[in-house]
Amino acid sequence: MVARHDQATDPRLQEQLLQARRGTAFFARKLNELTDAELDGDSLLPDWTRRHIVAHVGYNARAIARLVEWAATGVETPMYPSPEARNHEINFGATLSPIALRNLFDHSAVHLSVEWRDLPDPAWQHEVRTAQGRAVPVSETAWMRTREVWIHAVDLNNGATFNDIPAPVLERLLRDITGAWKTRGTDTGLIVEVSGQPQTMTFGDTGAAHATVIAGSLPAITEWAAGRGANGVTVEGPGANGAVPAAPKWI
Repeated sequence: MVARHDQATDPRLQEQLLQARRGTAFFARKLNELTDAELDGDSLLPDWTRRHIVAHVGYNARAIARLVEWAATGVETPMYPSPEARNHEINFGATLSPIALRNLFDHSAVHLSVEWRDLPDPAWQHEVRTAQGRAVPVSETAWMRTREVWIHAVDLNNGATFNDIPAPVLERLLRDITGAWKTRGTDTGLIVEVSGQPQTMTFGDTGAAHATVIAGSLPAITEWAAGRGANGVTVEGPGANGAVPAAPKWI
């Protein structure tokens, strides 16, 4: 008998699935605000139109659903055959008619939600591999999708901002990004301070004697760290002339 509710019982995972679905609904709302002609307009990502964003988010849902199917069946089904295949898929999707592009997003989102819903509780610990080759429990797919839909809703470039993203999502995203910098050693001499929180959040090379300090609110700092601009962000430290430097790469 097919389940009519999520079989996952972990409260933390249930909250993550809810956040992913809320992000999907937010992306859908921003997409539905665009006319068919406006899909041809520029996104906030270089060389990508809004069509590319929608295609990417749609195919991303299919790719994540393959990981959930892997956990359900035990049969390895990677997200993508190769990076080249992923890029080709997105470029092809960007050429679809407006109705086909919208259907791609809608149908893939529903399919992923159903795959999550029907996955038996014990299977959520099944190990799968991300497109980058990381081995993770399939429960990580909830966060993978959350990150995609909230950030790319902003990238649609029709009014959404990082201020619209829930604080728990922003905080986890910022921790992911600064953690990637730390792993690669690209945060040397850089400190990131988040203001306006109950407790000041500080990331980066906190032991540096003469560091460049980037400061701002949680939405502003996360937007900067994700490479989406420096609105509301300040810089202090050696060599600072008021111009906020670009954040280190994180993907």
